[in-house]
Formats: sequence, structure tokens, C-alpha cells
Amino acid sequence: MNKILITGAGGYIGSVATSLFLSKGFEVVGVDSYIRGYEAPLKLLQTKYTDAKMRYYSVDIRDGIDAVLDTEKNIDAIIHYAAFCNVGESEKEPQLYLGNNIGAVVALLEAIKKHSIKNLVFSSTCAVYGEPQTETLDETHPLNPTHPYGDSKFMSERVIKWYATLFGFKYVFLRYFNVCGATDDGTIGDSKKPSFHLMQNAVRGALGIAEFFLNNTKVNTPDGTPIRDYVNVVDLNNAHIKAVEYLINNGQSDVFNLGTGTGNSVMEIIHTVEKVTGKKLELKKGERRLGDVSKAIASNKKITQALGWKPTHSIEDSVKSLRSWYTTQPNGWGH
Repeated sequence: MNKILITGAGGYIGSVATSLFLSKGFEVVGVDSYIRGYEAPLKLLQTKYTDAKMRYYSVDIRDGIDAVLDTEKNIDAIIHYAAFCNVGESEKEPQLYLGNNIGAVVALLEAIKKHSIKNLVFSSTCAVYGEPQTETLDETHPLNPTHPYGDSKFMSERVIKWYATLFGFKYVFLRYFNVCGATDDGTIGDSKKPSFHLMQNAVRGALGIAEFFLNNTKVNTPDGTPIRDYVNVVDLNNAHIKAVEYLINNGQSDVFNLGTGTGNSVMEIIHTVEKVTGKKLELKKGERRLGDVSKAIASNKKITQALGWKPTHSIEDSVKSLRSWYTTQPNGWGH
């Protein structure tokens, strides 16, 4: 049984990851500061799987990760999810993103060096590419982020490469496209209010939990709204499991796009939410996001060929799982 450490384990993606890794037989050590994550899903999963399989620690990576690794020996891999990830917020408060996201990576890498951990899976983003120069984005596309969030991930990738070169561990970068959905049974999902994700906010709006606002800038697409590649959070985390297994089984450092290879506009997502929920959304204008690109669709050929990963959830599947999650947990984890 492999033992992994998950940072940001109480966040949206990290809590779904913790659940999936545990279900696959991994021993999981979770870390979260609860600045943006929640203890409740970790407590729930620890109760389900017992202390022998799942333990978690409330620490800030920047000053507490070393103590966790002093306690938890023989970590086979670290999956680093913890980061601030709101494009609009990063344009208003760049210091949060350049300070927290990069600072946490440096602290984590120092701990990896000290404790001789051999494998790291890093949650990156398609935002490192900036404005697409091709119909679909593959891993050779130039890197030119257009906002502080994307740049914080780009710089983090560069820092990780240096440490890997100098200190001899291996990494996989997974460059996410747009994440959506909840666990298939609807028991673990996005708890932020508002979420940073379109589909989540649209479902909350359709269910009458909160007002829904359109935050995008008008762009040059058929319906004037940005086109994105929406990947289900369960599919996304199954890719992380495959990445961990790849590294543990002597795979070499690499980078993979993590998307479906297809695109949907903002309005198409809204129409799907309306269809699944049977509710009409009032489209109120929200804040304009300056760094938004018009279209971002993944080429996922590399991850499909190298890791054997492929998406299995449709847009409708993601909306249905979010409807279940928000129906049972309209206030997320009780906050």
C-alpha cells in the first residue's frame, strides 16, 4: 500500500482527491490550513476509513509542512493541490497569489529535499499558456500567462524544475482546464461561496441558493462568451491517481494537459444547467475579468497515450452531481 501526502486536502479538488485515493487503497495524509479549505470532509473521510488509513493536519505549508513530514515517515508521493486560484482576485491582490502560491511551493520543495521524497504531482493550470495561438492547446504551446494567478503557476513550475534538477526527485505537472462537478454520489463538492467556477455558481443560482452573476468579458466567439474545456472533478482526480502510479513505477518527470479535448461556451453551460435543473437563470452582469482568454481547449493526446487516462463524465453528469451536492449541502460544509 502506497502512502501519499495531499496538500489542500480540505479544498474542493483536494477533498474529492482524498476520497478517491482512499477508495483506491492508498494511505493518505492530508494537510490544509483551512484558509480556503474545510475540516469537515477530512473528518468525514477519517471516520469512514479510520486513522490507520487517513490522518490530517491543520498547518500552513509555508511554516508547518516540515513538522508533518517529521511525523509521517515513508511518504511515496506528494500531490500539491493547495493554492489560491481565482483569476479576478489575483488581478486585485497579486501579492496573495505571488506570495502564497510560490511561497508554499518553495517551502514544500525544501521539505521534499530534507526528507528525500522522490515523487511530486503538481496541480498546474492551462492559464500558463495565455491567449491560445492554436485551435487546441498541447504541451508545446508557448507559455505566456495573462494574469497573476497563471503567472504564479508558471513560476512555480520553473521553481519545481530547478529543485528536481538539483536534488533528484521526479515530478508530473498536470495543467488543468476548467474543473466542474462533485463526487458521483454528491457527497463531496465545492464549498466556496461563491465558487470560483462557472458551473457551480450556475447550479447554486438555479437552485435558489445564491444570486448568479456572469463575470466574463465579451469575447470573439459565436455567442460572445468564452469557450472552455470543462473536466469533471472525478475524472481530473483519477488522472492524479494515474500520475502517482506512473511516478512510483519509475516514470520520468513530465507535463500533461488535463482536459476533455472539447469545448463549451459559458452560455452552453448555462443552458445545460437550466435543462438539468428545470430552472431559468436570470443573467446578471458581474465583474469583468481583464485577463480572460477567448477560447481554451486541451489537446489531451499526450496524457491519454502516456497514462492511459480518458474522461468518462459528460457536462450533464457534472451538473447532476452538483445538483445532488447542493441539494443536500446548500451551505457547503456548514459555513
